[in-house]
Amino acid sequence: MAEQLIEQTAHNPKLAGLRRSPLAHLAGDLEAGTVTGARGVALREVPFLTMVGLRAEPGSAAAAALEAAAGVALPARAGQVTGGAGGTAVLWLGPDEYLLVAPEGTGAAALAAALGSEPGAVVDLSANRTTLELSGPSARLVLEKGCHADLHPRVFGPGTAITTQLGPVSVLLWQTGEQSYRILPRASFADYTARWLLDAMTEFSSPEVP
Repeated sequence: MAEQLIEQTAHNPKLAGLRRSPLAHLAGDLEAGTVTGARGVALREVPFLTMVGLRAEPGSAAAAALEAAAGVALPARAGQVTGGAGGTAVLWLGPDEYLLVAPEGTGAAALAAALGSEPGAVVDLSANRTTLELSGPSARLVLEKGCHADLHPRVFGPGTAITTQLGPVSVLLWQTGEQSYRILPRASFADYTARWLLDAMTEFSSPEVP
């Protein structure tokens, strides 16, 4: 019998208006921190995305079932992302571990049902992290101030996601475009991560000295 770990949060329309994202209190600061121009960089929260942890042996019947239910293939190598930021995407976390990221309301029930009795796991992790989007010509330079990974385009580009550290905080870092990144900290570290990024962005609001 397959071990299925499923955590689902019931949606109550009466409580929907009371829900607050981990960075709702910083919305004004994020907007005010935007830098425009040739050295521009912007930061915003993308709240309430569905995030589902998946476990399945690559090439197995369980993997095939999850792929069919998600409509996206599971990544085949470290750092690979299948799908895209505008819809359903799956990030590689380990040899048999993945994170599905999808628009709000996607839910994990269909994935769990598709897995059936096959060996594997489906876990709703939507409340575990929030998502920050950093974009603009200076986005990579901001990240390089405290990211432990090499982000040069020769080794890190669109469609790549890794677990790394930003300053002292462990995050998932996903490059979604030539000048755009998604940073996924755990919700309890979201405030620190956002403030760290805003501070790192400050430099680019001043003219570059020749």
